[in-house]
Amino acid sequence: MTKPPAMYLWQMIAFNNPGNVFVTCQRQLGPYLEREIKSLNFEILRSGNTGVLIRASLNDCILLNLKLRCASQVLYSLKKFKAHHPDDVYEEAGKIKWESIIENPGYFSVKSTVDHPTINNNLFVNLRIKDAINDRLRKIRGNRPDTGAELKGTVISLHWKNEEAELFLDTSGDSIARHGYRKFPGKAPMLEALAAATIYASGWSGQSSFINPMCGSGTLAIEAALISTNTAPGLFRMNFGFMHIMGYDEKEYYRIRNAVEEEILEENLPVIVATDISEAAIETARKNAKAAGVEKFISFRVCDFASTPVPQENKGVICFNPEYGERLGNTTELEATYKRMGDFMKQKCKGYKGYVFTGNPELAKKIGLKANKRMVFFNSKIECRLLEYELY
Repeated sequence: MTKPPAMYLWQMIAFNNPGNVFVTCQRQLGPYLEREIKSLNFEILRSGNTGVLIRASLNDCILLNLKLRCASQVLYSLKKFKAHHPDDVYEEAGKIKWESIIENPGYFSVKSTVDHPTINNNLFVNLRIKDAINDRLRKIRGNRPDTGAELKGTVISLHWKNEEAELFLDTSGDSIARHGYRKFPGKAPMLEALAAATIYASGWSGQSSFINPMCGSGTLAIEAALISTNTAPGLFRMNFGFMHIMGYDEKEYYRIRNAVEEEILEENLPVIVATDISEAAIETARKNAKAAGVEKFISFRVCDFASTPVPQENKGVICFNPEYGERLGNTTELEATYKRMGDFMKQKCKGYKGYVFTGNPELAKKIGLKANKRMVFFNSKIECRLLEYELY
């Protein structure tokens, strides 16, 4: 390797230096993500429906990646700048000391979110950033790192809207909205981060009963079990973006990880019930629960939802995530199912709070109960509602 000239002597990026960190999330999950971040004692600088801005160090980002249930990416800001053209992005990216960030030899990838009239293909912008990084490192090191689309090494992220641009280190890599335990997704599974947010939206305490008829692949019940046991979702992963940034200390990672593991609870836990009429669905849910380490905390049963056992002590939440005709099932056939759901909640779930997550408002009318709350969520691009029913 060519020895770098004296003017390019560098130090690795300091993992304990605070900077601006933008934690992104799926649309409409912002309020629930904000609540999570506040519970970790971070000060909120700005929040919205798709993310929360805080001050944090890269070591703090390790904790955030391990603990957050509703987040997608944890982005550590490197540089904000004005950009009128992709050449401006190239110039500004070339000023960043990538030699203190990307290992040698190393691997990096670039992704971007761009809303600018000069751009009709983000891949072009990604290429300009890659060129800027490679040109700088070739000048300093005499070689260039490998690069590609796979998020397995250092991940750089660009957010560019109008004239405002910002480059980040993506400390997550692959999205942490997928919690990593679900090896068997089943049919049309709910994203894990969305499932966690809907549980938060229900106000479930994590100590009262949680009943999940029509459980499918078990995501809601498993997320409820993870919440009640205080099991951090990041414990199911062993590769994050921060691990590929120069200055990363594996000992510090394991110190934080071990402290998070010590917070797991296994006693005095609530009853969690998951049922489905499909034997295959219950088998899938069991396998996913086992992968998450919470199988013993969930009572699984193959049965019609109307036969779901509902404990009469320590009443809490009953939550349905039924088909709603967009991707599965026939709308006409589902009308009778929705009516039966309403009958079941009225007759067998008194004292509970009932919730139905659906993307079909016409089917929701068939439930026959008046919702006292209608909370907006998005399942992929489908606008949905989490309907709340007080079951007196």
